[in-house]
Amino acid sequence: MMISQKESFLIGCLNMAFLLCVHAQTSTIVPQNTIKIDATDSKETIIEKAAHVVPSTNQLKALQNEFIAFIHFGPNTFTRMEWGNGKEDPKIFDLKTLDTDQWCRTLKAAGMKMVILTVKHHDGFVLWQSRYTTHGIMSTPFRDGKGDVLRDLSASCQKYGLKLGVYLSPADLYQIENPEGLYGNLSKYTKRVIPREVPGRPFANKTTFEFEVDDYNEYFLNQLFEILTEYGPVHEVWFDGAHPKTKGGQRYNYGAWKELIRTLAPEAVIFGREDIRWCGNESGRTRDTEWNVIPYPDNPDTTSLFPDMQGEDLGSRDKLYQARYLHYQQAETNTSIREGWFYRDDTHQKVRNADDVFDIYERSVGGNSTFLLNVPPNRDGKFSAADVDALIETGKRINETYGTNLLDRAEGPRQVLDNKLDTYLLLSGDAREIVISTPAPITTNRLMLQEAIGTHSERVEKFAVDAWVGNQWKEIALATNIGYKRILRFADVTTDKLRVRVLESRLDPAISHVSAHFYKAHPPQLAFTRGRDGTVSIAPKQADFNWKPHGENAAGNLNAGFEIFYTLDGTTPNHTSQKYEGPFKATRGELKAISIHHDEVSPVHSERLGIVKENWAVRAVSSERKNHGAPLAIDADPRTFWQSENDEAPHFIAIDLGAEYTVNGMAYTPQTAHSEGMMAKGIIQASADGRTWKTVEAFEFGNLINDPTERTHYFKKPIVTRYIRVESLEIAGKGEAVAISELDFL
Repeated sequence: MMISQKESFLIGCLNMAFLLCVHAQTSTIVPQNTIKIDATDSKETIIEKAAHVVPSTNQLKALQNEFIAFIHFGPNTFTRMEWGNGKEDPKIFDLKTLDTDQWCRTLKAAGMKMVILTVKHHDGFVLWQSRYTTHGIMSTPFRDGKGDVLRDLSASCQKYGLKLGVYLSPADLYQIENPEGLYGNLSKYTKRVIPREVPGRPFANKTTFEFEVDDYNEYFLNQLFEILTEYGPVHEVWFDGAHPKTKGGQRYNYGAWKELIRTLAPEAVIFGREDIRWCGNESGRTRDTEWNVIPYPDNPDTTSLFPDMQGEDLGSRDKLYQARYLHYQQAETNTSIREGWFYRDDTHQKVRNADDVFDIYERSVGGNSTFLLNVPPNRDGKFSAADVDALIETGKRINETYGTNLLDRAEGPRQVLDNKLDTYLLLSGDAREIVISTPAPITTNRLMLQEAIGTHSERVEKFAVDAWVGNQWKEIALATNIGYKRILRFADVTTDKLRVRVLESRLDPAISHVSAHFYKAHPPQLAFTRGRDGTVSIAPKQADFNWKPHGENAAGNLNAGFEIFYTLDGTTPNHTSQKYEGPFKATRGELKAISIHHDEVSPVHSERLGIVKENWAVRAVSSERKNHGAPLAIDADPRTFWQSENDEAPHFIAIDLGAEYTVNGMAYTPQTAHSEGMMAKGIIQASADGRTWKTVEAFEFGNLINDPTERTHYFKKPIVTRYIRVESLEIAGKGEAVAISELDFL
């Protein structure tokens, strides 16, 4: 059959139209780091776009670092200050020895993969041999002014296989306070070549840049050029947003900084800008749902404004609907192993224990973020023993828990069991679940899951995990998103079959990894809290660490599945004693409790319960400070405390017990926020009317500064009274004020 040229043309047009129609139906959004939201986009389109926002190659590599170190070191190490003022004489940095090998050896043992050094903090003091300032290590006696902490650390990183990062503070108090300082000096923006040549100190790297900048931006770019070209590969550049002081309306030319970094350190991510964001706190607190696909009001690839993102919800659907841009920007969970960013001492500055560090590790790395832990060297240029012990124990737990995959020989989708992040199982249709079977039953209490975020973004919004127990499925965990990595923690379960069910998602999720692990849980040591009404709560004892509390009970988080048993008659509890199911009222007696995990039993914790404080009142007080009033000494909250003014003795507090009681003794709980006000000696007085006082006994407590724990003084003979007055006669360390966290009478 013959067709005309006109018919042939029409058929061709129809075929083309059909092909265009098919292409339109099957087209997908190209995965990108940043995707613009159009004003006409529907909610469905916005979610589809969010499901195609992916990390850059550098961001993905940074996520795979997982656990990294911060090193705060500088003049503050010697002045014992958190922030310097820029006016310090460089010689205050009185370093005699430096052992960066010890740093890196310890960090490697802890399981860390990168070290970020504060090469310049807000005080402007530099830790490398810069050509552009004398306010730094070159003006100290250390190695006759030839020392270079960054160079030593770079060599140690290469020796121990760690990546290197640098913290260069944009704020610079030395350049502000110095009469010839460059910060905010109102210099004109002119074209300048970076790096600026310095006679006798040429650069091996001959790359140059030309930027239109002022004096301080030129200075900052020259510094960046030095540290990015002369100390080996740099994998993260960390910019702090803190500014203790500004001057002259100084502005930063971030566009120039970014171009220089991207050119000289092509594998580096930039913290505080478009690559990595702050988690929103410095305590180690994590969000239950940490989305890294987040909304932006402006294009993050071109803006210079990157405000801190705080709040619990950053990337839910409701947040995405408000976006003008969607961008992949991962969180770093940063905190310090010590109370403070810089080392102060080994006596009063407390150190996190391994429970706390490992708990933050599982919550942060297992919660779709990176864990950045600060470990400050001491004045001998080393990590102190307590820090080393906690880090090595943490590394041991990470290796023992996650070094063994209990699904190593399991049967199931190979894409999620092959330990390769570039393979994945795309869950489509109605049956969005994965079933994995093991040759023999396993006992597990940790499950690790990962999405193929490099190609398919973050898509899982809610999922559950079931175990086959007693010939039926039993739900053992429920969570929200997965993202780069999610670690689920639950009580021990023995099973030969696990099931992952995706309950809600953005398009079809791509799961790249599932593994099961076992953490050797222990019955935790216990602690009691008792309200003013006599209600007692029993919980795992928290570490004595008072800096920026994150509100988590690490021992409780880690050791799921334990049970608590207690007695109130002074007898030793066992598994047949009263089981703790929740808070209960107790008016008197000796409370003892244990925790049991399988067949392992914790040490007994005991406490003689004092008189219920519900009707207590402060009748008189010698003096009190603002926010530390006398009622805080009897509020049943050991986190608060009464503190007197630094006035002349005697310091005293008089209390009305609300009724007449037989009293056998007094318990004193010192405050632990600082080492001041410890009541070393005193007298206890009683009164029938609250006006005329009679001394009952004197008391003395020793070693309070080093051991600020509850102390008890029992009377030689019981007294019957309603009014009690406690007067301090001596403050530990020759202090001038007294502080009391809690007073109890037995």
